[in-house]
Amino acid sequence: MKIIGSVDEAVATVGSELGVSRWVEIDQTRIDEFADVTMDHQWIHVDVEKARAESPYGATIAHGFLTISLIPGVSKDNYRVQNAKMGINYGLNKVRFLSPVKAGSRIRVRSYLVDATPVGQDTVNLTVRHTVEIDGVEKPAAVAELIARFVF
Repeated sequence: MKIIGSVDEAVATVGSELGVSRWVEIDQTRIDEFADVTMDHQWIHVDVEKARAESPYGATIAHGFLTISLIPGVSKDNYRVQNAKMGINYGLNKVRFLSPVKAGSRIRVRSYLVDATPVGQDTVNLTVRHTVEIDGVEKPAAVAELIARFVF
């Protein structure tokens, strides 16, 4: 796990892999609960029998936005920003969904610091490319650059 403790440390870390998380299971319960929260009950996500019979994947799949929403929590295994007074999500760049995450699959997140842009003396925007990998699948589920702003 990489620890970043200042704007200067962030800038010095650009171009480095920050870490790889533990595996997290994406079971049908998690998918159903996400569907409830987001009001997205498309059958490809929640109808196990229909997905088994009619889906090109042969199973239900996680919402792409469920996959992306797990990045902040799961990537805490990979890096930590210490000494910051505040951190906020600033935005996303280049989000791509490359492979479906079937119910029952396990995912993990690989994080790489693409950029650290100072925004004043005590503030930095970290652009971290997160690759969501699926256990046993060559092509990743998703790749997204998440921008987080930290004030020290």
